[in-house]
Amino acid sequence: MKTLIALVVIACASSMAFADTDLQKAEAYYRQGLLAEKAGDPAKASAAYNAALQLNPQHADARYHAGQVKINAGSIKAGAMEAKLGAVKIPVYQLEDATVSEAITALGQAMEKETGGEIAPNFIIEDPKNRLADTRISMQLKNVPVKAILDYIHSQANTKARYDEHAVVILAR
Repeated sequence: MKTLIALVVIACASSMAFADTDLQKAEAYYRQGLLAEKAGDPAKASAAYNAALQLNPQHADARYHAGQVKINAGSIKAGAMEAKLGAVKIPVYQLEDATVSEAITALGQAMEKETGGEIAPNFIIEDPKNRLADTRISMQLKNVPVKAILDYIHSQANTKARYDEHAVVILAR
């Protein structure tokens, strides 16, 4: 009888250890999902959250984030685009009496040069009423992130940016 009780205790302990392992794996997949989401990769995030839910269907955070990724996949990718722009610093950016189009083109070229062609931004200017035609921009900046340069352009030209998955759209206000 003692042997039977000992075997039952060992079996319960080993199944509890196995459950802890699955719970730990589920938590690890959940954390991978968070990292992928932060990096702007909704496909990897979704796969990680689903793997966590396979191991632990009761993981409420994984379930919530999996749903949010489905709803917000486009904005997650757009956030990644914005983060990429913020990570690149331009050593010298000088303009004198440039149009908005020239300023944006120069910024794109500077960014492509600084990243060795790794990041080639797609800037699009939407100005259907041609409000920006007479707007001129002048600035002299050193060691400034691309996002900050865009903010300076926006303040001088009265524009704003919309970050899409594959482009940064510059809009006249």
